[in-house]
Amino acid sequence: MSRTVYVNGAWLPEGEAKISVFDRAFLMADGVYEVTTVIDGKLVDFDGHAARLDRSLGELEMRSPVTREGLLEIHREIVRRNDLREGMIYLQVTRGAADRDFTYPEDAEPGIVLFTQAKGLVDSPAATRGLSVISVPDLRWRRRDIKTVQLLYPSMAKMEAKKAGADDAWMVEDGHVTEGTSNNAHIIKDGRIITRHLGSEILHGITRAAVLRYAREAGMEVEERAFTLEEAQAADEAFVTSASTFVTSVVAIDGARIGGGQPGPHARRLREIYIEKSRANAI
Repeated sequence: MSRTVYVNGAWLPEGEAKISVFDRAFLMADGVYEVTTVIDGKLVDFDGHAARLDRSLGELEMRSPVTREGLLEIHREIVRRNDLREGMIYLQVTRGAADRDFTYPEDAEPGIVLFTQAKGLVDSPAATRGLSVISVPDLRWRRRDIKTVQLLYPSMAKMEAKKAGADDAWMVEDGHVTEGTSNNAHIIKDGRIITRHLGSEILHGITRAAVLRYAREAGMEVEERAFTLEEAQAADEAFVTSASTFVTSVVAIDGARIGGGQPGPHARRLREIYIEKSRANAI
């Protein structure tokens, strides 16, 4: 059965959903996006995603096409129309359609698109076996804190990992790990979680923030600083966080086994806590 998607105020079967060839997201990657998790038919951390969307729009001097209250209603409606129980909602906001020009158009109406992706997230096989990653140089632009739709290099890195027989890639800049292709990177050493500090070098992950908060509440020490690839390979555990992976262990980095090649106890417990809290707080 075809999904129902939302395009610029209209609910459409996915086969009929279209945007203008002059949309600046298509021509210039001039757009931002968010991915919100759905568990048990409810939205996980919607307020966090909405706040980050507002920040991304502000950094790009882009208008929002809808209020936060309206955005929540659209999210709930797309869940209802697609009977989504578990998976994700992809949201994209663009500067709108205008004749191609490097300068921003003054009168374009912002565009908005939402669609659902049904996917088993809670009982993910990857969480049971863990992920293997390779390292690649971080060649992205310098404003990674803005969640833009320009994802070509992360896609290239993901494909490089796939060709190498790995699940993902961790990007490295100036000798230090920045993040994964679509997730934040963390290591654990002597019971302490180490993860890169916030800045323009990484995306300010919503799941990252929640997991670190839950870790501190559980009595775990968290150190936010850059760490090297060698530190990661010598860690007791490693894991990634994102809206689609929650907390998922990394068990190999460039062939070096982490924690004996099995998901570690701290990461497994953090995943359990995250799922429990998400279910309790979803709206």
